[in-house]
Amino acid sequence: MADQTQVDRLKAGVKGWNAWRDANPKVNVDLSGVSRADLNFANLSQADLSKADLSGANLSGANLSGADLFSANLRDANLSSADLSGADLLCADLSSANLSSANLSSANLRDADLFSANLSSADLSSANLNYADLSRADLSSANVSSANLSKANLSRANLSRANLNGADLFSANVSRADLSRADLSSANLREAYLFSANLSNALLNNADLFLAILIRARLDGADLSGAKR
Repeated sequence: MADQTQVDRLKAGVKGWNAWRDANPKVNVDLSGVSRADLNFANLSQADLSKADLSGANLSGANLSGADLFSANLRDANLSSADLSGADLLCADLSSANLSSANLSSANLRDADLFSANLSSADLSSANLNYADLSRADLSSANVSSANLSKANLSRANLSRANLNGADLFSANVSRADLSRADLSSANLREAYLFSANLSNALLNNADLFLAILIRARLDGADLSGAKR
């Protein structure tokens, strides 16, 4: 249950909240279930925000590193340039959220809803996106290297120029996705569904494409040297 004193302090203003966090770095922060607010640049690192309703909230530039956002509602939220590194976003709703240039490295996004989210230039390196819904999401120029995308839904996603080096896309749905000029070198694409995907000029060297479905996929200019098929 949320600490109402902390909730009231946060709602009183980010400047005072951040000053209190700086003065009390070891205090456990419990904001579970908190409702939407203007929290841009707020220090919410390690905070408990599980099941919080932050739909439409302004969290741009906020520090949410290591925060517990299990099953939080972040639909349509502005998280641009926010630090979510190591955060737990299991089953969180991030549909249509703005996560452009956000740091999500090593974050747990298993089963998260990222439908139509803006993740352009975001850092998702080593993140867990197992079973996540990224359909129609914008991941252009994002760093998704070494991320777990096994069985994720990436249908119609924009992954142009994305770095997917060493990413695990086992049995992922990547149908009709734009992967043009993406770096998929050494990626695991075993049993991935790439129907009508655009892989033109993509780097697929040393990628594992065993049993991958590439029907109607565009591969013009792609580098398939050393790829397993």
